[in-house]
Amino acid sequence: MAWTDERVELLKTLWAEGLSAAQIANKMGGVTRNAVIGKVHRLGLSGRATPAKPQRGCGPTVVRREEAAPAAKPQQRQEMKPVIPEPESITALVLDSGDLTTVSTIKNNMCKWPIGDPAKDDFHFCGQPSVSGKSYCTYHARMAFQPPQRREREPVRRPAAQIAQRRAAG
Repeated sequence: MAWTDERVELLKTLWAEGLSAAQIANKMGGVTRNAVIGKVHRLGLSGRATPAKPQRGCGPTVVRREEAAPAAKPQQRQEMKPVIPEPESITALVLDSGDLTTVSTIKNNMCKWPIGDPAKDDFHFCGQPSVSGKSYCTYHARMAFQPPQRREREPVRRPAAQIAQRRAAG
């Protein structure tokens, strides 16, 4: 389907009336909702005179606020604690020479958590003592190695004949 001048004008008119992209596609015929959205963006028609009007139900059923049941009071939200508590202060290790830990100065027992942009001169590593068998200090190890999330899975149900065959085979 080609966008003729007439169809573009119809699109502009329907868009200005506040119809949704799906409604315009239905009225125009031979065009999808996504095609309408794409053409609207290419034409720069993002602003609307009025908001889109939904087409739901048989007729208007408006319930005024005064007639509606009183709203329940919102419950107090509990503040969520971070999964990994922030330590009081975590600072990069400063070497005896006064420099920060870099690729050339890092040792096996130092935290290898990168800090900063590798393309910049101030890039360095944490350098704090690492956890035994890990590449990171306690704080960064908790960030890097988070426990797997538990998923609720339905058990796989196999026919009894299939189970019997597997037991006999092995």
